[in-house]
Amino acid sequence: MSGLLLSALLLLAGCGGGGPQCGPYARSVTGLPLSGPAAGWWAQSDGRFAHSARPRPGAVLVFRRTGRLPDGHVSVVRAVVARRRIMVEHANWEPGRIDRAVPVTDVSPGNDWSLVRVWWAPSRRMGRTIYPTFGFILPAN
Repeated sequence: MSGLLLSALLLLAGCGGGGPQCGPYARSVTGLPLSGPAAGWWAQSDGRFAHSARPRPGAVLVFRRTGRLPDGHVSVVRAVVARRRIMVEHANWEPGRIDRAVPVTDVSPGNDWSLVRVWWAPSRRMGRTIYPTFGFILPAN
């Protein structure tokens, strides 16, 4: 099976409605050799890749498991806009879609990106829900 075909199958694997999932999408964009539930990427990457409380382009923001995100979530940082604002791309935040240039805001009291709000395209504004995160995985350059 060709690498391109395999990547396409991984993007669609396990998706309700046939859309892409966040983990396989982030893996295809960053090359990080991580798999399984998105929240598990933090522990999987420990000792293999640097972790940070500060974003940088190409880093992966790892969301913790919550009632709304039972497997967690991962987003790829595309730009640091300001100290507390980044732009990401990710899959399946809006079911079945890949979204690019999505604003994410740090709302943590310690300015450490441990709590964030994410743009919700259907409402055309920042979402109201505050999501806990582990931080950023920094892929090797």
